[in-house]
Amino acid sequence: MAASPEFGKVVVFGVGLIGGSFALALKAAGQVGEVVGFGRSVGTLTQALQLGIIDRVGANPGAEVADADIVLIASPVGRMPEIMARIAPYIGEQTLVTDGGSTKEDVVAAAREHFGARVAQFVPAHPIAGAENSGAAAARADLYREKKVVLTPLPENVVLNVARVRSAWEWCGAQVHELSPSEHDGVFAAVSHLPHLLSFALVHDLAVRDNSDVLFRFAASGFRDFTRIAASHPEMWRDICLANRVALLAELDRYCIELDVLRGALLSGDGATLEKVFDVARAARRSWPAGQVK
Repeated sequence: MAASPEFGKVVVFGVGLIGGSFALALKAAGQVGEVVGFGRSVGTLTQALQLGIIDRVGANPGAEVADADIVLIASPVGRMPEIMARIAPYIGEQTLVTDGGSTKEDVVAAAREHFGARVAQFVPAHPIAGAENSGAAAARADLYREKKVVLTPLPENVVLNVARVRSAWEWCGAQVHELSPSEHDGVFAAVSHLPHLLSFALVHDLAVRDNSDVLFRFAASGFRDFTRIAASHPEMWRDICLANRVALLAELDRYCIELDVLRGALLSGDGATLEKVFDVARAARRSWPAGQVK
């Protein structure tokens, strides 16, 4: 007799890349009995149903979360407080809630506000496995395989609840790590949010020039590599940048100082400084373990 899946019912708010891939991965692992989906677009939900990402389109969030094993909130972070407020009165005693947001302190604050005494059932998470494409059609079962997922457990979380959420992401193939919410936001302001901001800024600067067609025509692989993430979802990254703006501003200020050093070296013809900066950067990049470049 086949073993029962670990999660009988999973409810996903946002059935695009992050939420849809979570559902597909659990299905591929045989670890979910039923996936119920919610979203803003009937078209996206219909597509998710046709693609086998979800088994049903949810009609009543309260009724669906009451007996769910796990609820994943995979919407842009700016919409999470609204979803939390809608489901908070109906969360079952055994239901765990997690999220896929790229910022954590704001999400945790919203969870404390809306979940109240049930905040112990919320285990924040951030899968480090995005892509420039979005929507249900972009979801895939192997998105999280060998990728990092960061949990930022709360003091109220009991060990078993954290372990169950960890298990869900591990069934998706992820390598699960833990940080505090504040440490998480500081780290990702530097290595994720700032690079996205810079990539958007560079492409925008070129796109609004009169000769943009010529510039893009001659852009080669280096430009494509550096700007790939500028094709990411604008609404999602608007919310991320605003939610983590304190840490992001600090990183942007540090980067401006770095640019000033390079500008000064160019103005003065200081090749030694340019080479020193380039050499340190090259050594750091080349020493980065190959397995981390994903």
